[in-house]
Order: sequence, then structure tokens, then C-alpha cells
Amino acid sequence: MTEIRIYESALCCDTGVCGVDVDQSLVDITATVRSLQELGADIERHNLASDPLSFTTDETVRAFIHVVGSRGLTLTVVDGVTVATGAYPSREQLIAFSGLTSRAVPDPAHTQLGLAEKSATGCCGGASGCC
Repeated sequence: MTEIRIYESALCCDTGVCGVDVDQSLVDITATVRSLQELGADIERHNLASDPLSFTTDETVRAFIHVVGSRGLTLTVVDGVTVATGAYPSREQLIAFSGLTSRAVPDPAHTQLGLAEKSATGCCGGASGCC
């Protein structure tokens, strides 16, 4: 099975709905990754703030950080090969990387995947959020 890993810069929460400004790219990538995971795709996100060890244990990622630094993130690696840098891959790209067909993957624009509830309470719990 194809292994997809997304390495992102330090974020206080990965959903994009904490604080007052919603980051739509984070909302989209969270929904897409969850959809693919539910269909059995081997896809994970690694956040520099909450999972720094993953940035040191993968040789591809370690070399990228050594040369480019964290400013080059987001980094997407598929089966050990860098396929995208500087931005999140699109839904269509992730579907293609996973080997699934777009017909099998629900469109996140039509499903909330539990993100709406988090915006009301803050992504880290409580009304104040984490940002």
C-alpha cells in the first residue's frame, strides 16, 4: 500500500478552526485526510509542534529540513519520494497518490467530518480555543 506522509510547520491545531481566523486550507486538508483514512489509505500528517520526532526519524524529511529549513514546509512524501513542497497537495493529488478513485472518496465540501463542532468549542477544548 502506498504510504503518504505530510509534514507541516508548527501549528497550534491541525483543523484550522481554532482562534478567530479559519484557515480554509487546513480545514480542507483535514477533511481530505480523514476521508482517505476512513477508506483505508495509509496517510498521516505530522506537525512540527506536536510531533517533532517524526521530522528527525525519516531521512527524506531530515535532509529536506537540513537543506531548506522549516520555512519550506509543507512537505509531502509518497513512498519515500518528495512529491510536493511549500503547500498542501490538492484533494485530487492525494486521491491519485493513494491509488483510490475520486468516485470512492466523498467530497469534503459536502461533509463536515466533525469540524463544525470543533469551531464552536475551540480545537483544543474550551471556548477559548488554543490560539
